[in-house]
Parts: sequence; structure tokens; C-alpha cells
Amino acid sequence: MNRIFRFCTAIVLLVLLAKPVSAGEGMWLPIFLKSLNEAEMQRMGLKISAEDIYSVNKGSLKDAIVHFGGFCTSQIISPNGLMLTNHHCGYGQIQSHTSLENNYLRNGFWAANYGEELPNPGLTATLIVRIEDVSEAALMGVKNDMTEKERQSLIDKNLNEVRNTIEKKEYEEIVIRPFFKGNQYFAFVTVVYRDVRLVGAPPESIGKFGADTDNWVWPRHTGDFSFFRIYAGKDNLPADYSEDNVPYQPKHFLPISTDGVEEGDFTMVFGFPGRTNEYLPSYAIDQLVEVVNPARIGVREAALNIMDAAMRKDEQTRIKYASKQARIANYWKKWKGENLGLISTHAIRKKQDFEAEFTKTIQRNPEMKLQYGKLLPEFQRLYAELEPYAHVRAYHSEVMGRNIELMRATGLMGRLANAYKNNGAQGFQGFAERLKPFFSNFYKDYNAELDQKIFASLMQLYQEKVDAQYIPDHLREQLSAAQGSYEQLAKEIYEKTAFAQADKVMAIIDMEPAKAVEAIEKDPAFLLNQHINDLYDTKVESKYNDIQKQLDRLQRHYMAALMAAFPDKPFYPDANSTLRFTYGQVKSYQPRDAVTYLNKTYLSGVMEKYVPGDYEFDVPEKLRQLYESKDYGPYAENGKMPVCFLGSNHTTGGNSGSPAIDAHGNLIGLNFDRVWEGTMSDINYDPSICRNIMVDIRYILFIVDKYADAGHLIKEMKLVQPKKG
Repeated sequence: MNRIFRFCTAIVLLVLLAKPVSAGEGMWLPIFLKSLNEAEMQRMGLKISAEDIYSVNKGSLKDAIVHFGGFCTSQIISPNGLMLTNHHCGYGQIQSHTSLENNYLRNGFWAANYGEELPNPGLTATLIVRIEDVSEAALMGVKNDMTEKERQSLIDKNLNEVRNTIEKKEYEEIVIRPFFKGNQYFAFVTVVYRDVRLVGAPPESIGKFGADTDNWVWPRHTGDFSFFRIYAGKDNLPADYSEDNVPYQPKHFLPISTDGVEEGDFTMVFGFPGRTNEYLPSYAIDQLVEVVNPARIGVREAALNIMDAAMRKDEQTRIKYASKQARIANYWKKWKGENLGLISTHAIRKKQDFEAEFTKTIQRNPEMKLQYGKLLPEFQRLYAELEPYAHVRAYHSEVMGRNIELMRATGLMGRLANAYKNNGAQGFQGFAERLKPFFSNFYKDYNAELDQKIFASLMQLYQEKVDAQYIPDHLREQLSAAQGSYEQLAKEIYEKTAFAQADKVMAIIDMEPAKAVEAIEKDPAFLLNQHINDLYDTKVESKYNDIQKQLDRLQRHYMAALMAAFPDKPFYPDANSTLRFTYGQVKSYQPRDAVTYLNKTYLSGVMEKYVPGDYEFDVPEKLRQLYESKDYGPYAENGKMPVCFLGSNHTTGGNSGSPAIDAHGNLIGLNFDRVWEGTMSDINYDPSICRNIMVDIRYILFIVDKYADAGHLIKEMKLVQPKKG
């Protein structure tokens, strides 16, 4: 075993034996639950064992936790493969089945039986079989003096061999991910089910109540849930969609507690958090707050203003753009809250204080000083060098890559032309066949008139905010020809381009390849896209990537340095879309002076926010009637209907749809959001204001039973009351 691996392994072992500083922080790997977390969790009230949570020998909680589509989490809640996830996680599927005649977004959808459940091509449900530490094999032969390319090449070679040595069944798959910035590696053996069907969803007025106004904030009153079902072959194994498939029979499903929650109750969230960066230096956070986030926020705000106005005027536009608008608005508001939280908790200053402590520690150790003494000055130099490129990159990615749909379509047509240049007619035809279904779906929900307005606004923003050296002459010339009017520039491009109309795009794709490439490269949208991107690639992206590679290497060394300098401090791996658990409590919080937020909301709060006819705050008539009659069934709490509650669990994107689990291993809620002030938990978890928001399971049951009259779904579930014995 080489020296670097022995060093990293020793560090990780020290880390795994450390205890968490405060309940709630950390996204922990379940294979270390017994040695690292079980004792503290039990002191906080956990009544089950580590083996009940993660086991490879028997059914355990992890067998009910599903990676939903690769972007959210869901959980199995019945012996017949019934899954519960967020409404916003299933939103794309709900929308895909929606039309003006069958408006499932507005009216909701509830299948009365298996035959009415709707298939969703491409949607997957992934279960974890087991997790293995493969660090030793992955890092075999790695040395400190290797270049990044040499290091990664050797690791890739090692991992290819590792995959061949891991025992797995024919239907199982292997995913290997780096941890601690590449200082450790774990393999995940998975089973991926490919037949996932929509079972039920409330109307938007429940599932998306509050929409953008309430997104990321508390108090919250959103019934953010939907139901899907996993189907399998008759052998209970993964199978492509078939009418002959049957509901999946899980190793474990979550019982549902109707006891309710109180301040201080134990909570555990199990799921697949996406990305966090908890160990960035202060220079990175400062750049994020001052440069990157303001750029991203500004672009999305401009696009959303135009989109929102159009959606409010026309129902067909609202249906087409509902999912797209939600995706854009979600991170727009998240970044705003992230900046607010980082500033209000003095995150940069705290990082600087920590870095000062780190510097003092390594200064006292000659070997550490020699090995790590230049890390922080090098971070400072590189982030200063990165800043102008990070600024342009933020605007470019938001304008050209995400918020102008014409530019997305143009980019794909450019790739089609390159496929012909690089691989001839065969390459063209292969990529064309992939584009046809994409464009068929893309243009189904495309409004060229709306996109044209967004184009005009964002191109003006791009030219005004980006340094002149990164603006191509072609754009200046086109703008000059349009008498300096961005609206006129947009009008001329959208009238002349073929890429704003589905039939013209499909006609080009069906042309003889050489003629298709000629048509693509003469298109005005392509020419504008090409000039902007060519200049960006040459002057920005290449330099940004060179600096970022140096930062990635530095960050890996910094991670090892932190672990070596503070062997008794708890370090948990950043999220990377792998199975994690976090634990905490039902907990209120105080975001600012003289303001205290309680831990629960009720249906009365929904009625307080009710605005008739408003797409964010309308309330269905039947729900209003149930409220007036207090017809809550067995799901009420002291005559009131709970809706949402808060926890101190450390969550992020990807945790949407994660189960909130009580001390006994029962489902008590459904994670769907974080409070606005705490969205900076991806970078800086602060126990004073970082809270996750969950739908109370009793509200879900109430909506299913009393509102939707879908009691047949509740009959599938196992309802328990552990507090009442």
C-alpha cells in the first residue's frame, strides 16, 4: 500500500470515529451508522438499531428508499410498490399527461385501480442493494507527485478492475463515486426499475400551493406530494414497460405513523442529496456571494418576469411553461436565500476565523507547515485569477445555456452539424435519431413569441453586464443593424431562423446530411450562437477550466489537510447524489430579532392565504368545504388539520421527496424544501437557522382520503400509532 493511501485511510478512520458537533448537521453514509451515529441517535430518542436502518442481510429502511428518476427521492409505502414523492418531483410526468381536456395539473389525478395508472417512459426507480468501501483498490499506486491527468487515469484504470471484482447479479448495476474530494471511493450496487407509473397527484392548488411566493420560505402550507408505483416482471425483477408487468414487492416498506410531531421529536431523513460544498475556503464563498450569485439571480429574474406575465394571461401558456418556470424560479429564489443566509450568519468571517485556526495549527507542526503552509495563499491567488472568468461564465451559462430556449435548440443543431463533420453521414443520422424525440417534446411546450421577448431582455443584459472584450463583433453589428433595439434584433432573428419552428427543424433533420449542415450554418440564430460561443470558449471557458483544475487539486489537498490538522473534528463527505441519512429534531427557529417561527402550520393558514382565482393561492372549493365543516377524519390534531412541520435535518436538492422518519422507523412526513434563510446549508450549515420543511403525513392522508376519495390507496398502507402503544 502506498504512502498517500495509508495517510488518507488513517485520516478517514479518525474522522469516522469522531462525534457530530450538533444534531442536524451532516449527510452521513449509512454503512458507518453503527460505529459513528447510532449511539448519539439513540440518545436523541431513536428506538431502533443501526441494523434496522441499513442491512444487507435482511429488509431494512434503506430497502424502502428510492432514487426517483435520478433527481429526487421517494419511498415505498405499501407491499405493492406504492411510492410517495413530492408533487414537484413528479411534476414533469404529471404535466406530460396533462392537456386542456384532461388538466391533471389543475384538477389532480387519481387512478382508481392498477389499470388506470399511467406509464412514464424514461422514468426510473433505483434501489440500493449494498455499499462497499473500495478506496484501497481505487487509489492503488497513486502518488503525490502525479499530475491530475496521470492520477485520474490510474484511478479510472483501477476502478475498471474494481467493477469486475464486485460480486453482483445479472440485473444489478454498479456505481462508484469519489468522497472527500477524491480521497476515498465507495461502490454502490443498485437495482434499477424501468416501469414506473403515475398513481395519484393533488391539484396544483394543493400540491403547489404558494408556488413561487412561498417557495423556500416558512410558514409553508403546500401539500407537495404525489404517488407513483414501481412495476416489475412476474419474477419481481426490473423489466421494460409491459401490460403484463405487476406491482413490485419490496423487501421493506415504511409503516405510517399518525401520532403527529411535537417540538424536540427525533427525525431522520433518508435520501439522495445532490451536491454540497461544505469545505470551501472563504475566498470561494466571497466570490459566490459577490460575483456569481448576483449574475445568476439577475438573469433568471429578468426571464421570470416575462414568463410570469405570459402565464397569467393565457392558460395554454401556463400549462406549457409550468414545469420550466418552476425549474427556473426554484434556483433563482434559492440563490437569493443562500446569499441572505451567508451574509446574515457572517459565514465568510467564520470561515476566515477557521482558516486562521488552521494556519496556527499547522504552524506548530513543522511537517504540516511544510506540506500545507501554502494552501490558503494559493487559494487566494487562484480565486482572484478566476473571478473575471467566473463572472462571464455565470452570465453565459444562464443566457445561452438555460433561459433562452432558441439558443438551446440552436446549440443542438450545431452539434448535429458537428456530428456530420466528425463522423460523416452515419454520425449525422445517429444523432438525428436522438434529436427527433427530443425536439418533438421540446416544441410541444414551446412558445416562440414568449421566447423572443426573453431573448431581447437577456441579450441586452448580457451586453450590458459582460466586459466588452467578451462581446463578439457579430453581435454588435447585428444590434447596429437593428438601430440599437434589442426587440428589433430579436424580431429579425426569430422571423428568419428555422429553429423557432418545429416543422422547419424536422425538415432540416430529414435533409441529406450535407444540405442539412449547409442550412444549419446559414441560419441567423446559429451564426449568433456560434460567434458568442466561439469567443467565450477561447477567452473564458478554456482559462476558467485551467484554473478550476488547479483549484480542484488544491481542494483535495486542503480536505486532507483539514482532517490531519483537526483529527477530533467531525467531517462528513459532501453530498454527491448517493444514499445518505441525516438526523435531527422537530424544531422551531428565530431568523431575526423579535421573530420566532413555530414548528407547525395548519389548514387555517391555507385559508388565511386564500386568494380566489390566483394561480398561487387559490383553494379548491371542496377543500374549503372540508375546512368549514372540520371534516378531517382521524387525521386532525386537537380539532385542527396539520399541514407542514420543520426539522433541523441537513438536506439539499435531491432530498426532495425524502421520507421524514420517526424514532421507531415510521413515516411521519415528506421532505420538500428548506427555509429561505437556511438555503446556504449547501456551503455553510448553521444550526440556528438551517431547517428543512416537510409535509405532515396526516395532511397527505387527509387529502387522499377526504378530498380525493382515494381511500383504496390508504388501505394499501400500514398505519400505526407508536406513541399510543
